[in-house]
Formats: sequence, structure tokens, C-alpha cells
Amino acid sequence: MKINLNKLPAAILRNAWLHHTAFWALAYYSLLKIFAGSDTYRQIDYIYTGIFLCSLFIPVALNLFLFIPKLLNTGRTIFYGIILLTNLFAFSLFNQVLFAHLIDFILPGYYFISYYSYGDLLKFFGAFLILTTLLKLSKEWFELSKTRQRIILLEKEKLDAELKALINQVNPHFLFNSLNVLYSLAMNKKAETPDAIIRLADILRYVIYDSNRETVTLNSETELLNNYLRLQRYRIDKNAHIEFITEVTDGEILISPMLLLPLVENSFKHGIKGGTGDTFIRLRLSQHKNLIYFTIENNKGISAEERGQKSGGVGLENIRSRLQLIYPDNHTFDVKDDGLTFRVELKINTLV
Repeated sequence: MKINLNKLPAAILRNAWLHHTAFWALAYYSLLKIFAGSDTYRQIDYIYTGIFLCSLFIPVALNLFLFIPKLLNTGRTIFYGIILLTNLFAFSLFNQVLFAHLIDFILPGYYFISYYSYGDLLKFFGAFLILTTLLKLSKEWFELSKTRQRIILLEKEKLDAELKALINQVNPHFLFNSLNVLYSLAMNKKAETPDAIIRLADILRYVIYDSNRETVTLNSETELLNNYLRLQRYRIDKNAHIEFITEVTDGEILISPMLLLPLVENSFKHGIKGGTGDTFIRLRLSQHKNLIYFTIENNKGISAEERGQKSGGVGLENIRSRLQLIYPDNHTFDVKDDGLTFRVELKINTLV
């Protein structure tokens, strides 16, 4: 059987029985020096210290393995305090009776006596009970802290996995729509095709590199929206009205990537693409200190179901899920539909 020496220190630190053995060995050595009164130890000193330590071990063990788990850790603090004091007084008295009377029947011929008064024994037993209680509670606190850290890490890994899954739903859908734009321009041999390819290249660079980051600057997200809008203009009716107003004072403020684009996609799909008359999309992006406001509204076009098509977008539920994961208590997301106009209002507090 091979022993991994690299893991040995950690294994020693986790071994509770080794801790107890080391503590009581140190306690035995300390009491031996006190009881012997010199550096010369006799046989009677070893025996006396061992018996004294046994009488001390019992109340400490009861406290550590019974009273703390069953009473203190379950919130029965007052009852625990009463039991602890009873434990202290009872076994201090037991120690005095043991060395004054009982020890002569157990070890006749040694003539042990109780060297300490009842008050001194209370100090001895009280000191050991308090010390061992503090050591146990400290150890439990550190173990609880480690457990909480592990839970936080696992939750973060879970959230990261969920976020990646949601973003991966956005990217293929977005890329599919963008490639359709290029295909339409190429088929019609439009002069705008090279410019559209450049726009798509910028968008792809963002999707491949920036969308995998935890946060990006608001400027980057704004540029993505502008590129997407320019790309979409090539495939919509010239009479469609698209307006994008930005009021950003600090473009370096950080935001989760690819968070606003699905809202714009949704407006194109269910507004302009489904519209038959006066079609429009109006976007407004503003920022004040750590607050980001984004509103988008579009005309209500003919729905995908009315056109006999299946709705294939990631939808608003994807956006709601991402917002809940990233900004759980730091956002508002309102959707308004009056039958003619569809409007989404998003507010994000980036101080999370």
C-alpha cells in the first residue's frame, strides 16, 4: 500500500482522533509537571496524574460528544448552560471524593490524598471544559466556513453552466439570421454585400471572443447593436422606421454580454418581419452612474403562428432567465403589449 506523502499533512489535520490524542498527551505532561513539583518524576506521580486525568476526561468527553451536539448545536442554550455547570460541580466533587476516600480501595498502599480544595478543583475542571469547548466550536466554525465556500463555489459553477447554456441558445439563432442577410444580398448581387460582410465579421468577433467573458463594456454592447441594426437594414423594407437613441455618459461601465441583442432580434422577428403596414422599431439606451436603462418597442406584426410558421426564437424567457441568474435582485424587466405596440423596459443596477 503506497502512502501519498503530499496528502499526509492534510490527512493529519483532518484526523479528529489524532487531535484528541495529542491534546490529552499534552494535558498529561502539563499536569505531571504540576503535580510532581520538580523535574524528577516518581511512579506515584505518574499514577496520580493518570487517575486525575481520567476523572477530568469524563466530564470533558460528555460535554464534547453529548451536550454540545445534542443541546448547544440544537439551540437549547439555556439548558446546555445548566447541564454544563452541573457537569462541572458534580465531577469536581467526584474528584475530591475519589482521592479522599475511594482511591484507597482501588489502590491500597499508595496513601493518596486530595491535594486540592473543592474551589481549586472547580478552577481545574472549569478551565478544561472552557478550553475544550472553545477548541471544538472553533473547529466546527472553520469546517462550516469551508462547507459554505464549497457550496458557493458549486452554486457559481452551476450558474456559469446555466448561463453558458442560455448564451449558446442565443448565438446559433443570431448567426443563422445574420447569414440569411448575406445570402439574400449575394443572391440579389447587391453592392452593399462587402459592407454587410464587414459588419458580420465584427459581430462574429464579438460573439466568438467577447460573449464568453463574464462582462463587457457598455460601449462594446452598443457597437454590437449598431452593427446588427445596420446588417438588418439590408433585408427590410426601406419604409421601415428604425431609431436607436443612446444617452451614455460612461461607456466603460460593465454589463453581461449578449444581453440586449435578443430583445432587438425579437422586435425584428415579430415586428418588422411580420408587419404589413407602418412598421417601426424604436430603441433607447441610457446610463446614469451604475444604472442602465434600455427600452425597445415595435409595431405588432402578423404573428408567426398566423403566418403558418413555427416560432423558433429563444424568446423572452431566455432573457428573463439570464437576468435572474446575473442580476437576481438588481433588475426590473417589464413587457407591455396593447395589441398594436409591443414594448420592453429593462433596468439594470450593475453594482452586484
